[in-house]
Amino acid sequence: MSSPISTSRQGDILVVTSDNPPVNALGQRVREGLKAAIEQAAADDAIKAIVIRCEGRTFFAGADITEFGKPPQGPSLPEVCAAIEASDKPVVAAIHGTALGGGCEIALACHYRVAVPSAKLGLPEVKLGLIPGAAGTQRLPRLVGAEAALPLVVIGNPVSAKQAQKIGLVDTLLDEADLAGGAATFAKSQIGKPVPRTSEMNNNRDGVANPDIFDEFRAKNGRKLRGFDAPNAGIEAVRAAGELSFAEGVKKERALFSKLMTGTQSAAMRHYFFAERAANKIDDLAADTKPIPIEKVGIIGAGTMGGGIAMNFLSAGIPVNILEMKQDALDRGTATIRKNYENTAKRGRMSPEQVESAMGLLTPTLEYGELAECDLVIEAVYENMDVKKEVFRTLDETVKQGAILASNTSYLDIDEIATATKRPGYVVGLHFFSPANVMKLLEVVRGANTRDDVLATAMKLSKAIGKVAAVSGVCPGFIGNRMLSKRQEQANQLIMEGANYWEVDDVLLEFGFPMGPFQMGDLAGIDIGWHRDPSKVTTVREALCAVGRFGQKAGKGFYDYDEARQRTPSDEVKQIIADFATRSGTPQRDVSKQEIEERLLYPMVNEGAKILEEGMAQRASDIDVVWINGYGWPLYTGGPMFWADTIGLDTVVSGLEKYGLPVCDYLRSRAEAGKTFN
Repeated sequence: MSSPISTSRQGDILVVTSDNPPVNALGQRVREGLKAAIEQAAADDAIKAIVIRCEGRTFFAGADITEFGKPPQGPSLPEVCAAIEASDKPVVAAIHGTALGGGCEIALACHYRVAVPSAKLGLPEVKLGLIPGAAGTQRLPRLVGAEAALPLVVIGNPVSAKQAQKIGLVDTLLDEADLAGGAATFAKSQIGKPVPRTSEMNNNRDGVANPDIFDEFRAKNGRKLRGFDAPNAGIEAVRAAGELSFAEGVKKERALFSKLMTGTQSAAMRHYFFAERAANKIDDLAADTKPIPIEKVGIIGAGTMGGGIAMNFLSAGIPVNILEMKQDALDRGTATIRKNYENTAKRGRMSPEQVESAMGLLTPTLEYGELAECDLVIEAVYENMDVKKEVFRTLDETVKQGAILASNTSYLDIDEIATATKRPGYVVGLHFFSPANVMKLLEVVRGANTRDDVLATAMKLSKAIGKVAAVSGVCPGFIGNRMLSKRQEQANQLIMEGANYWEVDDVLLEFGFPMGPFQMGDLAGIDIGWHRDPSKVTTVREALCAVGRFGQKAGKGFYDYDEARQRTPSDEVKQIIADFATRSGTPQRDVSKQEIEERLLYPMVNEGAKILEEGMAQRASDIDVVWINGYGWPLYTGGPMFWADTIGLDTVVSGLEKYGLPVCDYLRSRAEAGKTFN
């Protein structure tokens, strides 16, 4: 097998080229070839400088993920980087596409970095629960300073080549059409000059002069970093670059990296990395299934949900016809879409021209006939079976044959909805999460008759509109809400038994969720689905609605809210709950945090096991994808099913039994066999 690394001569310049599709990942053969090429240049007096470049669409885009979890094979990336930097002949990295992770570390080891304006550079290892492990945390601060290095190492988002040049990470920008020629010319201009080695630089003085920048950065990004181990390790490593010699700093980086690599958080985040990719694969779908072209989309309903769904397609450049029954509702919905886009533009994430471009693709209408030529129509109407079936009947009569009819239902039976049409094969569930223009998850619900090409279209379209999709079978609540209902049942029961509702919320906050069940109820609105009869009170929720405690929008729900929407427990709610507990004859007792956590989360795992047992999810990792992207399950635990694997399925089973809660056969059998879900 030929090496993915080749060399060629351009006068006295040795051009080292990687051709390792699709992203020039830094696998063993690439590392071996790079090291050999540097050794070749050192041994040849006729070579005066070296250019490292890549074929294809990108520079080295990072590690070879197929090597994860396998015994390492030399040379290691740190060895390759050390060899590049040790060269006495100038080495130039010629960057296009992305130089990420190990690719950025290769570039940092080079003496110079040139790039085309469209390139991006970054160190995203933190997104896998790691920090750079080939001296990236030591070379980068020495080159650009601690203040510029911190966001790259600790947050992990790449920067544009223009920004990289501004902070000193890139030396010069070259013509997009002639990177190879420009890089060779640049390399030639450096011949005979002392080579600048990043390990010997001393630009990291800002961290020494003002050590507070590390605490200030941590405080500024506290919400984003909460619960994650890797960001704090990254801060520590960047600080070390200003306080220690390069050799000692590298040792520090290696110790921090090794601790993270063997920890549960990185294992969980690497699990999620692969889980997200696996979720897009449908096991029984032929690889050559052709998706249906989607050139125009119809949306039924211009409310919060319908408008948010519409924005996904408008932002992707797909025209949308949005339908409402009344002009005022249509005008209100259209105005909200525009306002959302304008707010995005105010934050600098869109230009005014992009706002107008998106709005130009929107056609508001009161007539079903305007949807006739749409390739996909999504209903986002009231969550009522009769209402939805009537909508689908009308769509079936109106919309062209071959078009897909989708429901945004979060709970109802897609197969029953499909019976309202003469095209059940073209009916699918597309469950967006609110706010639909922000939340990444899309539950794709596969009906009993949903055609393969319809399913393939839904999965392809999810990528086009920037969503992470997971397939669910037809069952009440699908994957996410079905499991959520089990958590809510226990939350409601716990407060009857003596647990304070704010303690229930706080346990989930401490676990890593953005909010607890009662906070979530207040945010969504406690009155959603309420029967509107204050005299009919059979639940705590109905009792709160009866006294006008509708949630945050009313300034009071389970909690009282101040003008900044800060919550405090309510004496009125405490009394309402106590009255219900007394009337139900439920004995009151102290409930520990451990019991709260176990009773909230273990039934979710059991329900996830039932979902797998029934074939409603393809794989356990799909359930993890749903919960991380749709419900705020903390990424650093890997999702509910991976978390259960981590703590042990036998622990979950014994915990459920301890509280007299059901254990499904699938969970019990795997626990008894010492197996995991993933």
